[in-house]
Amino acid sequence: MARNELRPIVRLRSTAGTGTSYVTRKSRRNDPDRMVLRKYDPVARQHVVFREER
Repeated sequence: MARNELRPIVRLRSTAGTGTSYVTRKSRRNDPDRMVLRKYDPVARQHVVFREER
């Protein structure tokens, strides 16, 4: 039960507007704010910023 509370599953959505998303886990203790990562978007064929959805 502690696993789900400490490291929840989050969806990262592309800011390029292509609808591409990644699913990952994050640590609430280390990253209490929304996660922002620069990852590869296969539809846009380039690295773009992905932001956490809630």
